[in-house]
Amino acid sequence: MLKLEAFQLARGTKLLIKSASVQLNQRERAALVGRNGTGKSSLLAVICNEAVVDGGELHKPALNRIVKLEQITPRSELSSADYVIAGDRALHAANEAIAAAQTSNNGQALAVAMAQLDELEAWSAPARARILLTGLGFSQEQCEQAVNELSGGWKMRLNLARVLMTPGDLLLLDEPTNHLDLDAIIWLQDWLKRFQGSVLLVSHDREFIDAVADSVWHLEHETITRYAGGYTRYEDQATARAEQLERTAQTQELRIAHLTSFVERFRAKATKAKQAQSRLKALERIERVQLLSATPGTRFRFEMTGEGPDPIVVTEALDCGYTTPLLHKVRLAIRKGERIGVLGRNGAGKTTLIRTLVGELKPLGGTLTTSRVGNMGYFAQGAIEALDKNASAFDHMRRLAPEKSPQELRDYLAPWGFRGELATDPIAPFSGGEKSRLALAMLAWQKPHVLILDEPTNHLDAQAREALTLALADYPGALLLVSHDRALLRTAVDRFLLVAEGSVNEYEGDLDDYTQWLSKRDQQNTVGTEDAVTKKDERRAAAQERQRLTELRKPLEREVGQLEKKLAPLQTKLKSLDEQLADPAFYEDSVKAATAAREHGEVRTKLEALENQWLELSEKLEAIG
Repeated sequence: MLKLEAFQLARGTKLLIKSASVQLNQRERAALVGRNGTGKSSLLAVICNEAVVDGGELHKPALNRIVKLEQITPRSELSSADYVIAGDRALHAANEAIAAAQTSNNGQALAVAMAQLDELEAWSAPARARILLTGLGFSQEQCEQAVNELSGGWKMRLNLARVLMTPGDLLLLDEPTNHLDLDAIIWLQDWLKRFQGSVLLVSHDREFIDAVADSVWHLEHETITRYAGGYTRYEDQATARAEQLERTAQTQELRIAHLTSFVERFRAKATKAKQAQSRLKALERIERVQLLSATPGTRFRFEMTGEGPDPIVVTEALDCGYTTPLLHKVRLAIRKGERIGVLGRNGAGKTTLIRTLVGELKPLGGTLTTSRVGNMGYFAQGAIEALDKNASAFDHMRRLAPEKSPQELRDYLAPWGFRGELATDPIAPFSGGEKSRLALAMLAWQKPHVLILDEPTNHLDAQAREALTLALADYPGALLLVSHDRALLRTAVDRFLLVAEGSVNEYEGDLDDYTQWLSKRDQQNTVGTEDAVTKKDERRAAAQERQRLTELRKPLEREVGQLEKKLAPLQTKLKSLDEQLADPAFYEDSVKAATAAREHGEVRTKLEALENQWLELSEKLEAIG
């Protein structure tokens, strides 16, 4: 259980949370939502002891193991699979204990550590790691690839796999879907629904939250409001609450106006002074209702120059790839006003297709015809990396349109969220969402006849995603969209293409059909992966088991050998004393006989103690097998 009471949180001199009281129950999955900068990531940092509480109380009585998704790009020479396995802290600790016991030649400690490995089912760790990686889109080759050889996006997926590999009471996930495609998101939400611990996640993906969350924590106006249910229920409840607050605020304003009027009219009259003073104090005690969503929103708009050509893009038997074709014989036409969504797992070739259509990659075969009249607008996954970090949003727009007046450019940027200093400050410290908004604003300025967008919602918060969804719904031109945001896909596109197994084909179903198809495929692939991995791991497990038993037996056998060396001379000595004491003539020397009898007792005691130790060790060896 996680409990906040009168909780306060600041970042520098800025107060993020003034007072919050909220509770996360065992096995509850809660989503943190709110505008960028309201303190969502900072709250996660406090919970996992990366930052300190600035006021109030934070209780974590039943949370012994808290695991947080790292946003730092990992570096390691380990393979992807081994890196994920190393994330299991209990397994790592047991392996370190074994190494320490072997170094110190401590048989008892080694036996304990080996038993711990057995309890943790260490033999199954490679299979579990590969199932996680496969679910997140890794190929078998990538599982064996060194971490340092992976791209940034795959490394972030690796961080997620490592977190899921680590057993924990509470998972803290900050934007876990940012670097995932739709296939991996659906796999992740199914995994989280089966997870036995508690989850607190930051996400702007409304359908992901709907699928996973039991509750929503909304950070706004320096506090946290808890709503039961997923994102859709949160929106309904928040709307109702906002309407209620509006009515309460109107009633409050009428009361304030009445009290103010009374005070102003009668405070100077002696007969009414006491009553006026009483109402003045009542005025001072009134805590004004703070309305929700008081901050100005963002409004995106995409327009199109003229009517535009038809068709805009046509391909025949198109082969797409880098040096060898990844996609074969692609036949595609993007006609005027068409709205197409592109589905397919990561690595299937969606981005390769798009880069070929926009001219970044040359066709490896077939034909690609694009209209010379049409204007094509392209948003790449790495669009924000192409921005000049030392320039402002205003500078970027002035380079695009030097003929426009400064006021025109400022007026254009304002609905995209760039007002005042935010429009004129260098973008280097901007968040990923702010940079994405600027890239989209620059794209919209071109008024293209076709928009080709590759994951445009990466880094955007919920308000910006909503603005983009509405803008694309109103856009009159053609649209080709790759996105993991299902709410955007449902609203913006009319038909789907499926990129799979080297081909691009029309997908006849809708997103719900695709989700069901993916879930069935993932179940089959998981079984297939388990079977494929199990055969390999069974051999490895058998070898590891033999090695484990050998390691367990070694120190015990060594102790048995040492005991047997001690037992042999004692047994010989006791036999000799028995023979002496059995001879009646031996007692003629009473002193000698008494000494022998005393020594016989001492030897027998030592021998019995060593024999008991030998029996205990022998029983342990027999139990090991």
